[in-house]
Amino acid sequence: MDNKIFITEKDYLRITNLLNNLVVEPDILENLEVEIERATILSDDEVPAGLVTMNSTVEYEDLSNGKITTVTIIYPGNEISSGKNISILAPLGSALLGLREGQEINWKFPTGNTKRLRILKVRYQPEANGDWHL
Repeated sequence: MDNKIFITEKDYLRITNLLNNLVVEPDILENLEVEIERATILSDDEVPAGLVTMNSTVEYEDLSNGKITTVTIIYPGNEISSGKNISILAPLGSALLGLREGQEINWKFPTGNTKRLRILKVRYQPEANGDWHL
């Protein structure tokens, strides 16, 4: 299985800044920090359309039960009115960021359950739509 993840340079800088300025217990954000550090960083013009970036709306399947869910990955405080928002600080948000359509990941959730998720479709991605302000 290909377990590489990719993030945009803009997302990397914003998330790193966010992590450096949060006042929380260090272990709460450990998964996100690990994911960010292992990611390959891409410039905005290198971002493929099927990549989950910040503010992307993504459809994924929980392979343990076949449930399909659509979420938008957001920064804390940037709630989007339509659909289901997931903060990048939430375990699910950090699990999905940087994956590509068709890619799968095993992720341990706070409940202790490990789930296998597959990215089915990136329904919206700011970079693919020229929404550079997001």
